[in-house]
Amino acid sequence: MHVIAFTSRKGGSGKSTLCAHLSVHADAPDAPTLLIDCDPQGSLTLWHEIRQTATPILVRCKARGLPDLLEAALHDGIQWVMIDTPPHNTAEIAAAMRVADLTVIPFRPAVFDIAAVAATLDLARAIGKTVLPVINAAPARRGANAAHVVTEARKAVLAMKATAWSGQITTRAAFAHALASGQAVGEFEPGSSAAVEMGDLWQEARRALGLKEGQVR
Repeated sequence: MHVIAFTSRKGGSGKSTLCAHLSVHADAPDAPTLLIDCDPQGSLTLWHEIRQTATPILVRCKARGLPDLLEAALHDGIQWVMIDTPPHNTAEIAAAMRVADLTVIPFRPAVFDIAAVAATLDLARAIGKTVLPVINAAPARRGANAAHVVTEARKAVLAMKATAWSGQITTRAAFAHALASGQAVGEFEPGSSAAVEMGDLWQEARRALGLKEGQVR
């Protein structure tokens, strides 16, 4: 069973958004993804209610209940678990990191978000967890070149002795429209630039977990 936690010490970083979109990539008819919403705001829960489908499965849970919930999921044959966390509760974030195989840290290329990355990285290192910083809500590329703020954000993360994903999730209306319809962007606009970006991120998350290209699980 693979467990991914989406964490940030700052609200509005895109945790719930990435969690929702990637959960559909992981989901399969014979192996549904389990979504765990630990954020009191409940954005992931709202998306799931709009979706009105059997999968991914969603459970709301306080972080202290995660070990028991994951043990039950493993017993039930769940193969992918994605955990959405609250932004400001260090204890809840740490609890999610402890049970995760990979911690995705989304951040916008802006000063306050980058500062939050440093705090989140420190917490992950103290626990000894693999991290994947992801630049989210980025300005569109100009040709092959990333926007200046994106380049500067990458340098800032490198200065923290971490490496952000080489891609980016660009600010695109399709991401929001898909969630508003209870879908992932790959369902809402298959083959679109937004869908390609999210698919690339999914492949990067799989690589971070040591899964080979073409390996199903």
